[in-house]
This record gives sequence, structure tokens and C-alpha cells, in this order.
Amino acid sequence: MQWYDWDLAVAHTRSRALLMREFLRRAAHWAKAYGAEEQWPFYDVTELIAPGFRAAEDVENALEDFLDRSVGTPSTARTCRGAVRWAALRTEHPGALPDRDREEREGQDQAQALDLYEPLLLLYERGGGYSVGEFIDLYGVMIPYGDLPFHLTAEPFLTLAPGTLDALDQGAVGRITYYAKIGAGHPRSAPRGILRRRVVGRDGGVHDEAFTRNLRWEPTEYLRRYELGHDDVDHVVISEREAAAFIERVAGAAATPPSSQAG
Repeated sequence: MQWYDWDLAVAHTRSRALLMREFLRRAAHWAKAYGAEEQWPFYDVTELIAPGFRAAEDVENALEDFLDRSVGTPSTARTCRGAVRWAALRTEHPGALPDRDREEREGQDQAQALDLYEPLLLLYERGGGYSVGEFIDLYGVMIPYGDLPFHLTAEPFLTLAPGTLDALDQGAVGRITYYAKIGAGHPRSAPRGILRRRVVGRDGGVHDEAFTRNLRWEPTEYLRRYELGHDDVDHVVISEREAAAFIERVAGAAATPPSSQAG
């Protein structure tokens, strides 16, 4: 296995940045829950939940062999160990994990009930690891660390389906702004559709695209017509996370048989 796939990483810069931010958010909540703020963000959470726990010997040996051969960043190695041991702990000792049902009943923060390593594993699959310095370098894009209090209040990114991530990455070149088309019966949370405007290069070339029922971004004249006063449908700027939620709903509807949708 080749750990770093540079072409893949560059092709997935948008989704990898979102996945890293979601990992930082989840890691902040887990660290706070266990009084381990100083270990944030790249740590093995099983050392907090079940100190001394290890996966089966053959699994641990294979893991260490892979890390020695392929993963040179210590923080990345720690999270790989954490992800493997988390999966083993969840299988062998489910009672050691937080009671998700109880947390939901009591209205406690749900970030701790989420799988800490899920977004990070998806990030690895989409081009490999990262390196750390003044920024977190994802090989194609760098993002700031922020701090733990900031990530405790960050907007969740929970739409992690591969198809959704692929759609966010599709043709995602330039500075991107997302819009939701709204109107009567179509609030921001359930818009008629979404669009994006990409401003590319030093000359500021503008590319307007709508996410269509074909599950891809296609050129649109909507924003230009609106700017000229020729379109009655209104729109608002939305976050990339809101755009992802819409994409996932559209993809889910497209995958549902018509008879199921009618029911």
C-alpha cells in the first residue's frame, strides 16, 4: 500500500479539509470529556477510555509493521493506533464505551457519542496523511489548528458519504461560494437547489454551476440572470456544510425507488 497518493490528495482537497476540521471538532469534545485537553488533537482515545488496552497481538504487530514502513509522522501514527484499538475495543468491550442512548436521553453533547476516527480514516482514504507545523498540511491545502475552545463550538460536518465528498471535490478549483435557492415552501434548510460560484486564477474568471439531479455540477446562468434582474427566485449564501447536506439529500432521493418515495 502506498500511504501518500499526491494526485488523489490534490483531487480531494475540499473534502479532506472538511474531514480534518470535523476530526478536530470531535477530538476536542472527547478530550474535554476525559480531561485530556493537553493531548488534543492527535491522540489515542483508548488510552483515556481503557488505559493499557491493546488489540490482538497479531493485529498490533501488523499495525506496527505498517506504521514503520509507511507512516513517518508521529501524530499520524498515534491516530492510526487509536483507530485500530478503538475498533477492537468497540468489538471486545462495548461496555467500556460511553452510553450513547443515555447521552441522547439526557441531552448531552452528541460529538462524544460519534466515532472519533471516522472522518480521519476517510481523510486517509482520500490521499493519505498529513504533516503538522504552524498549520496542518494536507498536501494540497493547509488549514490552521485553531484552538480547542474554537472547535468545541464549530459547526458539525456529518454528511460523510463518499458520494457527497466526491461531489464537493468535483471541479472544485478556485475560490468557491455556495448559494441556496429559496422561496415559499423552500427555506434555507430545504432549498429548491444549490449553486456555487468559482472564481479562478489571477484574472478572476467566474464559473457558475448548479448541482443537478444528475448528481454533478453543471453550468448555470441563474446568478448572472439574477444580477441583471431577470430571475424571480431568491437565494442566500450558505456554508459548504449546508451544501453537503443538500447533496446528500439529493443523492439519497435519487437512490430511492419511486415506489418507496411515494410511500
